[in-house]
Amino acid sequence: MSVQTERADRGPEGAAAPGVRKTDDPPTPGDGRTKKPGGASAPYLLLLPALLATLVLLGWPLVKNGVLSFQNLNPRQLILHLTEWNGFDNYQEVLSSSDFWKVVQRTVVFTAVNVVLIMVLGTLVGLLLARLGKRMRLLLLLGLVLAWAMPVIAATTVYQWLFAQRFGVVNWLLAKAGWSSMADYNWFGTQFSTFSVIILLIVWQSIPFVAINLYAATTTIPKELYEAASIDGAGTWKSFTSVTFPFLRPFLWATTFLEVIWVFKAFPQIFAMNAGGPDRLTETLPIYAFVEGPGNQHYGMGAAISFLTILILLGLTFYYLRTVLKQEEDEL
Repeated sequence: MSVQTERADRGPEGAAAPGVRKTDDPPTPGDGRTKKPGGASAPYLLLLPALLATLVLLGWPLVKNGVLSFQNLNPRQLILHLTEWNGFDNYQEVLSSSDFWKVVQRTVVFTAVNVVLIMVLGTLVGLLLARLGKRMRLLLLLGLVLAWAMPVIAATTVYQWLFAQRFGVVNWLLAKAGWSSMADYNWFGTQFSTFSVIILLIVWQSIPFVAINLYAATTTIPKELYEAASIDGAGTWKSFTSVTFPFLRPFLWATTFLEVIWVFKAFPQIFAMNAGGPDRLTETLPIYAFVEGPGNQHYGMGAAISFLTILILLGLTFYYLRTVLKQEEDEL
């Protein structure tokens, strides 16, 4: 509070004289009276626990894995507690192996097929959720959540039972439908059939995430836009391309990126289904790293393969972030 005095005369008891006028001036910006101590650093302090947890749980194992990839670590070194550094020998051996590049190619194709099926089917289910009534939507959401919440190993075991050679439900249904040759078909005997079962499992597990995410995105679209498109004579497809898709594009892009990472590093479904068989023809990079590392007790080699896998995922992340930033700049 500031006091402006016209006359310095004060009453006998210290009261302000009639010529004194008191005014309540609003605080001016930057005078320091409205700032709270530590206000600027508060967001960083709130992020600090998450950053520390990330460094401890992810950063330290990554550093240890990187150090291990430059060592020759076999059972002999483990028993004798020896540390034998071999520089880039593990990486040279991996990168010069034709098997590694076959696995990389197989992983890329496997990821692409899964992601395309997941995004197409998940988007269709998400759009279906937006059009259903409350009761049917609740029933479908319940089924999606139950499928999503099912543990990976439990789901893999169920699919093994379904596609079992002698007592599998799938073979029994196909035989009853007229394909008698499928009565004892071995779904895990060839590369194509094994991958078919694994892809079906991964797609089934991933559709709920995409569908629920896309359905939540459709609730943010103003209904007035659909009304305006209808007045302009737009049909269902035109409304989708001019109204729905532009709003869903950021969600589709982000969800696709998450699915690429999730499928690319899928391990339990493939390993528990057939351990990368038959004849190691269904091994992807995570399975290949495990088999060449702990499987063959060449831990340095496995660490090098896993570190290369991480570098590939970091490259995908960098590409995604660059694309997102470019889109934001174009919108501005």
